[in-house]
Amino acid sequence: MVATRNAASRLPDGIEPQILEPDAIDGMLPPGAVHQGLAVRAFPIEPQELDAICTPPDGRSVLVLDGVTDPQNVGAAFRSAVAFGARAVILQDRKSPPLTGVLAKAAAGAIETVPHARVVNLGRAIESLRSHGYVTIALEGEAELELADALEDKRPAVIVVGAEGKGLRPAVADACEKRARIPIAPALESLNVSVAAAIALYEAQRSR
Repeated sequence: MVATRNAASRLPDGIEPQILEPDAIDGMLPPGAVHQGLAVRAFPIEPQELDAICTPPDGRSVLVLDGVTDPQNVGAAFRSAVAFGARAVILQDRKSPPLTGVLAKAAAGAIETVPHARVVNLGRAIESLRSHGYVTIALEGEAELELADALEDKRPAVIVVGAEGKGLRPAVADACEKRARIPIAPALESLNVSVAAAIALYEAQRSR
């Protein structure tokens, strides 16, 4: 732990960081990091095994992010997962950003609260969750089925969202049991992916 003298004065008794000037702390951190006079070296949050955090189903939803690479969006999705009681967040191993400080800041504490798994093949992961008793729902703007109708199924939901622009990859969408849309005004083509995830997780929680 390193801190400016001013920040160190606000710490609880018994915690003694190394005292540095603000510029020195700036030089220890990644570009764009905001430290407010205090920085701690922490162990990274490791992903867990899919089955360990998702099975057996317990009523809570699972959020799957396909090709979402913007750390701000991933962080916001983690935040929504916690806000609406999701059980876990599932990411693709090689095409998802690491849980860096920028992502953690956007998540506002959520990456320490909800577990996550990184899988090599999202399609197989979705099929596995379906076999364990989840209803798997791909969010697609062009789908005919509305999300609320898809969630009338009493099984806990796996909500699968794709990157803005590209959307879900065909193989990932095909692995899902249902395809559903969030109804929005025709003047707008789509929602931000983290906003769509938040709406879907709220609706899934409400439908329980």
